[in-house]
Amino acid sequence: MRGVLSLCVLRVVADGPTYGYAIAGRLADAGLGSVKGGTLYPILTRLETDGLVTSSWAAGNGGPGRKFFSLTPTGAQALRERAEQWHVFTERAAGLLSRPVVPS
Repeated sequence: MRGVLSLCVLRVVADGPTYGYAIAGRLADAGLGSVKGGTLYPILTRLETDGLVTSSWAAGNGGPGRKFFSLTPTGAQALRERAEQWHVFTERAAGLLSRPVVPS
């Protein structure tokens, strides 16, 4: 899960500017379970440090402002490349795991 979570976060951000709570909700809706802020926000910070996302503050609806994250062109390219690598990896792993188990 940890190995692919940043890729999933990047994919959610690719759908348009969004904020942490909404990202966590999308991940949960996708069946990835509850992702806590202590896990999510370091990923977002790392993605921003790597130039894959940008952030900006916007006023909230009657509440505090929210930090919105947006995909950069570099992030879009990284998402394409990493998604392809993930697909290759999962196909190879599935091939290995689908082999019959032979008792020794």
